[in-house]
Amino acid sequence: MPRIDRRGPEDLRHCEMRRHFQRYPAGSVLIEMGNTKVVCAATVEDRVPFFLRGTGEGWVTAEYSLLPSATNTRTPREAPRGHQSGRTQEIQRLIGRSLRSVVDTKALGERTILIDCDVIQADGGTRTASVTGAFVALVEACASFYEKGNVFPVKDFLAAVSVGVSESEEPILDLCYEEDSHAIVDMNVVMTGAGRFVEVQGTGEGRPFSHEELTKLLTLGEKGCRELISYEKDVLGGELVWLVGRIG
Repeated sequence: MPRIDRRGPEDLRHCEMRRHFQRYPAGSVLIEMGNTKVVCAATVEDRVPFFLRGTGEGWVTAEYSLLPSATNTRTPREAPRGHQSGRTQEIQRLIGRSLRSVVDTKALGERTILIDCDVIQADGGTRTASVTGAFVALVEACASFYEKGNVFPVKDFLAAVSVGVSESEEPILDLCYEEDSHAIVDMNVVMTGAGRFVEVQGTGEGRPFSHEELTKLLTLGEKGCRELISYEKDVLGGELVWLVGRIG
């Protein structure tokens, strides 16, 4: 059955990443996945959380927000309510965990890299787009203080994508909002350049799903992540790609 935007079941939405989107952060990227647009910015601070002081290790953490005008119906800001929603906390923890999985905290030194992911337009897959865009911003930020001959703090590439079973019972890649809102099964996959899974979040929204369906969805997720990692390398360019995984 044709998808809403005429893509095939195994096709990503058009992806575009624009580096140096903001002037002041050490790394910044505007990532567009179809109609979803997220600004990812990485700031480097010469301090660490109290539990890492004196250890020589650094930290990577993330914050996520959805701008009020990012959706069809205005989403109220969370600040006036005095607390973040459970969804916001879950997403920013996912982003932070995912990025830390490919970071050598010893090579980072006693620094904290703070990643801000601000959704300026939402059409499904905002958390996965945030992970992918944040990775590129992270590499830029680490390159800003890296000294030749040392270990580069980013050990491997990283990307994330959504997969699901559509209402017509078909496994599909990179769901837009309309597809996501009607999906029978919804899943997010985070994967490294080495092909290792960092996180798999899957839910049977309409019904339980089979082992066969899970296998198909993981295969689709792997395909999507590999394509996004290939694009990350194009966006970063030769010098920064060369740095990722360098040990001296």
